[in-house]
Amino acid sequence: MAEAELERWMAAQVPGFEGPLRLERLSGGQSNPTWKVSARSGEYVLRQKPVGDILPSAHQVDREFRVMQALAGSDVPVPKVHALCTDPAVMGSMFFVMDFLPGRVLFDPRLPGMDPAARAAVFDAMNGAIAAISLIDPVAVGLGDHGRHGGYVVRQVSRWTKQYRASETRRIAAMEALIGWLPANLPEGEEEVRLVHGDFRLDNLILHPSEAKVLAVVDWELSTLGCPYADFAYNVMVWRIAPGVFRGLGGVDLTGTGIPSEDDYIDRWCARTGRERPENFDFYVILALFRIAAILQGIAKRAEDGTAADPRAAEMGRTAGPLAEIAWEMVRRGG
Repeated sequence: MAEAELERWMAAQVPGFEGPLRLERLSGGQSNPTWKVSARSGEYVLRQKPVGDILPSAHQVDREFRVMQALAGSDVPVPKVHALCTDPAVMGSMFFVMDFLPGRVLFDPRLPGMDPAARAAVFDAMNGAIAAISLIDPVAVGLGDHGRHGGYVVRQVSRWTKQYRASETRRIAAMEALIGWLPANLPEGEEEVRLVHGDFRLDNLILHPSEAKVLAVVDWELSTLGCPYADFAYNVMVWRIAPGVFRGLGGVDLTGTGIPSEDDYIDRWCARTGRERPENFDFYVILALFRIAAILQGIAKRAEDGTAADPRAAEMGRTAGPLAEIAWEMVRRGG
């Protein structure tokens, strides 16, 4: 790790930076290596594109940087970003630097150890954050060219089918079935075009250390312009996933926990955004499950190739099949 090179770059590019610096690998960051940078001038986070062979259009830290820069001062909380480095000579690959925000990152949506009121408040704060994203006018914040206008869902089906094929390590029957079903059951009508996060879930939020307040939404590498229903459904799919498969609420008795039901959570988002719940909302949840299965298959491939960012990558990758099976069971049962 060329810490001396990084220190020189930060001194030139990050206003107010004062070394020396110290790097510490942060947990999480399955896709992009994430580092805490401690220096005399403060603490920062460095998000880096993985070094080595990677799938085309993946790990776009420059997109993360751009969207968080554009959202500064909006209703969507994001960290302050400082600078983007496209010169691989500094760290071996492209990266950007943003403020470090001391707070909580919660991974288990069951929120063990919290009382019902605290759980309810966290879910309401998460709902408020995805609603705020769903209301952003991309043109107004300078992101009118952050993606294509319209056709998002059909492109998502195509993109994640291709990404899955490119990282396929074994045949998953449920993925094969979904690859046939999704393009044959696309929603009709014109799509609303909004900014979409692309990977919005509880563990991509930084919460206040003691309050149910979202300090920042992070991990924007999959952000683009697209359908707000599809983006929100990716958040909602947690209610369909059993905890034994992945981090989820599927099959959990939520009575008395403070955690809202899936329907209540959707209704709250609709009220906040002024939208109606479409009759075919389950299509978007099925698509979301397909996407996360494809993403996890990519992690499995990187684990096999030895380029994964996290030592737990192989274990994570093995959940691609069970998630695809949940989606296909939704199809078989009619949603």
